[in-house]
Amino acid sequence: MSQNTAPRKPSTSGAWASGGTLFAGVLMLVTGFMDVFQGIAGIAEDDVYTRVGDYVFKFNLTTWGWIHLILGIILAVAGYGILKGAEWGRVAGIALASLNVLFQFLFLPYQPWWALFSMAISIFVIWALATDTAYGTDEKF
Repeated sequence: MSQNTAPRKPSTSGAWASGGTLFAGVLMLVTGFMDVFQGIAGIAEDDVYTRVGDYVFKFNLTTWGWIHLILGIILAVAGYGILKGAEWGRVAGIALASLNVLFQFLFLPYQPWWALFSMAISIFVIWALATDTAYGTDEKF
C-alpha cells in the first residue's frame, strides 16, 4: 500500500543559515580586528577608557588590553577558518563567540555601547554557526 504525500516545500531557514555562515565568518574577522585595536588601545595607554558607571567589578586596563589583543587574534583566525569551511573554524567560532559575549559583558563599564553591539554580533555568529547546513549538521533539501 502506498501513501500519497505532498512534496515538502524547502525550508528557507537553510538559506538564511548558509548565507549567515559566510556573514558570520566576516563578522568574526571584523570583531577580531576590532578586539585587537581595542587591546592595543588598552595596552598603550590606561587612560583611553574611562569608567561610565559604578560597577561591582574593576579590572586593570593593561591586563584587559592583553586579553582583548589575544582574543582578537584568535577570533580572526577562527573567522578565517569559517570562511575556508573548516569544521574546526565552526566549533572554535561558537566557543570564541560565547567567550566574547562574556568578555564584552565584563567590558560594559568602559565601553557600554560597543560592548552591547559586540555581544549582539557574537550572538548572531553563534546562531549562524549552530544552524549551518553547509557542514552537514541539518537535513539538505
